[in-house]
Order: sequence, then structure tokens, then C-alpha cells
Amino acid sequence: MSRKQRVIGTLIAGLMLAAGLASPLHAGECRRLGASGNAEYPPYLWRDSNNPGHLTGAVSYLLEDLAGLTGVEIRLLDSGPWGRTQEEVAAGQVDMIAGAFLTRARSEWMDYLHPALVHTRTAIWTHKDNGFEFNQWHDLIPHAGVTVIYNSFGQEFDLFAREHLNIEQVGSLEQGMMMVSQRRADYLIYEDNPGKAYAEMLGVDNLSPLPRGVTHQPLYLTFSKASACNSAALKARLSAALEQLAQAGKMAQHLERAAAEWQRQSAR
Repeated sequence: MSRKQRVIGTLIAGLMLAAGLASPLHAGECRRLGASGNAEYPPYLWRDSNNPGHLTGAVSYLLEDLAGLTGVEIRLLDSGPWGRTQEEVAAGQVDMIAGAFLTRARSEWMDYLHPALVHTRTAIWTHKDNGFEFNQWHDLIPHAGVTVIYNSFGQEFDLFAREHLNIEQVGSLEQGMMMVSQRRADYLIYEDNPGKAYAEMLGVDNLSPLPRGVTHQPLYLTFSKASACNSAALKARLSAALEQLAQAGKMAQHLERAAAEWQRQSAR
């Protein structure tokens, strides 16, 4: 196939995709979805001080794009602590989670839409005067860790941590950070960018992430298997739009906007 033929083929495929996304929803398909997520997850998601009861952030902006492409309204609501959000999605009371890591247990009650929203790095946060060498997961065994309850860091690491590590689960990221800041724990496990954002907001300047990450994982938009709106046709429509947004590099643009907005809101 010549280069000209390949270019024409790509253009035709793009037009077909656009036509498919722009076509009307079929009778019976849901036109409104409810979503929620981790409210302590800037710059991806956090509680919107300008719109109480809702979440904002880079993932929120991407969902606005997704709604525009598909014609499906997606309301992103604050359903409380991260554990409660997962319970409500599992029960079908909320249709979607806007940002979840893939685990076998979660796959039993929700479907993962591809491609992923973004890829993230999970870090080991330590007191700047109390760091230690970390090259592999086994290096964590002698130390006491902390993380936020109901967090997952991937199937493989979750199993390793359950069998080998001493990690206390706490109710909030702020609580976990303060425990390490006050040397009541040796390390905190949390994602890189949200950890930096919260440390700046809290004025905690004696924590830093170790150079090597624990895991690098894709963050997905998911659909509750118990949702009345969960259908193969709607999931295919959403996935096609996610692919279009990924190719356009929308998440990178939204992360810049979200970082600036987080600084404005957290400075109040």
C-alpha cells in the first residue's frame, strides 16, 4: 500500500469514527450517567470548592469532552470517601468510577473501558531525614508503612503487601501524610502527582518521594456491572470516544489546566 493510500485510509477511518460517535443514541440507551471517583486525587480529581457536591480536575475535564463526543451526559458527583464510592458503584447506585486501577477483585463488579485515561506512578513518600534505600518491594519489609483505606496499587503489589508488608490503612491522605511527617510511620504509599499536590496544600515540606516508584499503572474509566445503563453498545461508544481523545492528547492539556486550578482553589 502506498503512502497516499494509507493517508486516505486513515482519513476515511476517522470520518467513520466521527460519524459513529455523532449518530443518535438508540432507543432505550441511557442519555445520562452518574460517575464518581477519589475526591483526594489532584490534579486528576478533587472536591470542587466552586460547585459543592461535585468533583473537578483533569479527569472531570476529559469527561466533559467525552460527553460532547458521545451525546451522553456524565454527572461527576462527590459520593464521599473513596471506600463508599466503590461500594455505591458495586451496587449500581452510581454508574461509573472516573479513575480506578485494575485489580481482579474490582473486575468482578465493574467493566474497564479502554484506552486508559492516564498512566500514573505510585511513590514511596518518606520523611526527608528518614529516607531509606528502595530498589525492590522487599526493601519495604523492615519498615512500617501507611496508606489510605481501600486504595489499590495493582493486583501483584496488593498481594505482595498483604503477605509481606506492615501497612496501616487510614481514612484520609492528610492523616497518612501527617503520620509520616511526625515520624509515626516510615513511609506513605500514594500516587506521585496527588501526593505532591496535597503536600503543598497542607504545607508539609518535610516529605519527599523516593526516586524509584512502587508501580506504574493505567488509570481507567469503569462501568458498574450492576448499572442499568451498562450495555455493550454504550461501552463501545464511550471507548471509541476515549480513543479519539487519547489520540488528540487531551489529557496532557487538561493536566496543565487542572494543576493551575488546584493551586487557585487550595490557596483560598
